[in-house]
Amino acid sequence: MSDELVFYTNPMSRGRVVRWMLEEVGQPYRTELLEYGSTMKAPEYLAINPMGKVPAIRHGDVVVTEGAAICAYLADAFPRAGLAPPPTDRLRGTYYRWLFFTAGPVEAATTNKTLGVVLSEDRRRSAGYGSFEAVMDALEHAVSGREYIVGDRFSAADVYVGSHIGWGLHLGTFERRPAFERYVAGIMGRPAAVRAREIDDALLAKAQKPAS
Repeated sequence: MSDELVFYTNPMSRGRVVRWMLEEVGQPYRTELLEYGSTMKAPEYLAINPMGKVPAIRHGDVVVTEGAAICAYLADAFPRAGLAPPPTDRLRGTYYRWLFFTAGPVEAATTNKTLGVVLSEDRRRSAGYGSFEAVMDALEHAVSGREYIVGDRFSAADVYVGSHIGWGLHLGTFERRPAFERYVAGIMGRPAAVRAREIDDALLAKAQKPAS
């Protein structure tokens, strides 16, 4: 069985998070670029991800979709990279906590804010995230006064959480809180993060270049 690592993405997608994670892992991988509305919805890719969305990875005969799940999988599949606390480490719980807090409440709250959805006080209990303000306060607490979100080592949780905070600050969906800006500034200069941005920016520029 081949253990080839294949990355399905588009440079204008959340695939940028997984690209960074792959560069941190340091294992060879092949990129399959997909286009919205065409190859992303083609039968060949729907067999990989029936949602017809990116990112996704295929590692041998294992397919993983959803950014947080991909980051967690890669950290465990390639433990030599040291991107997750060991399963027996008590920090494993904190690692899961903020990785999936960002995939759940942060993602939902930010999406609703972008769409102009404001929950009334009596309906906040019906939403898993409660309120946008509560989510931002919790996330601010998680990154305040520390370099990394889990212990004293960079992890896959920083890739995922840091990407969301970085996008939020760039797009204006997050308040420019000092704790957010300090945290993101501390991790975005990592060599793997820089390489990932350069790769995707080059792919994006190539896609947008008019045909001669």
